[in-house]
Amino acid sequence: MAKTDLRPPLPVVPTPTPQTTPPPVPPVEDADERILRAAGRLFREKGFAATTVREIAAAANMLPGSLHYRYASKDDVLLALMNRAVRRAMQVVRQAIGEVKDPIEKIRLGLRAHLELLCNGDDSLYVLLFDWRSLPVGAREGVERERGKYEAFWDGLLYEAHGSGRARPILDIELVRHFGFGAINWVATWYRPGGDRTPGQIADTFFSYLAYGLVHEPARPADLNTHFAALMAASFKGRG
Repeated sequence: MAKTDLRPPLPVVPTPTPQTTPPPVPPVEDADERILRAAGRLFREKGFAATTVREIAAAANMLPGSLHYRYASKDDVLLALMNRAVRRAMQVVRQAIGEVKDPIEKIRLGLRAHLELLCNGDDSLYVLLFDWRSLPVGAREGVERERGKYEAFWDGLLYEAHGSGRARPILDIELVRHFGFGAINWVATWYRPGGDRTPGQIADTFFSYLAYGLVHEPARPADLNTHFAALMAASFKGRG
C-alpha cells in the first residue's frame, strides 16, 4: 500500500514579470511655440492678409481668447514670428560653421544652412523674407532691426573672407550680400521637396557660381582685377 504524502504543498512562486521601460513622454510644446508654428504655416500658405486670428488659434489648438491673452493683434504675432526667425537663422548658421577656420568655407556652409532652413525648416524665415512688408509702418521698425542684425552677421562673414586675402581686393560687400541673398532666397519660391536637387546641393552649386564665376578661364579678361576695378569705377561714376 502506497504511503500518503502528508507534507504541505510548496508555495507557488509567481514568475517575475519583466520590467519594461515606459515610453518617454514627449515634451509639452509651449503655447507661444504652438501659436508661432501655426501662424508661420498659415502665413506661408495663405499670406498674412488672408489669415485670421481665429484660424491661427484653431491651428494652435486653443481658444481665440487664449491667443489674444498673449498677442494683442495679428501684427504682434507676425512681429514675434519674425524675431524668432532671425534668432533661429543665426543659430543654425553658427552651428553649421562650428569651429571652421577657413572664411571662404564659412560662407559656403552658412549659405547651405540658410537655404536648408528656408526650404525644409521653420516657416518663420520664409515669412520674414517675403511677408515683412505686410506689417504697418510703425511695427516694421522692430522687424527691420532684427533683419539688420542678420544682415550685419553676414556682412561680418563677408568682410572676414575679404580681409583674408583670398577674395578679390575690390569688392562691394553690400552688393555681394544683396546679390547672393536675392538669388538664394528666391529658391524657396520654386523649390519642391523630392525634386532632383536637395537644398544643400542647390546651395553648393550657387556658391560655386558666386565664388568662382560662370565664364570659362580662357574666355576671361587677362587681368580680372583691373577689369573689376574699371567696371566698379564706371558704376560709381554713374551713381553721381
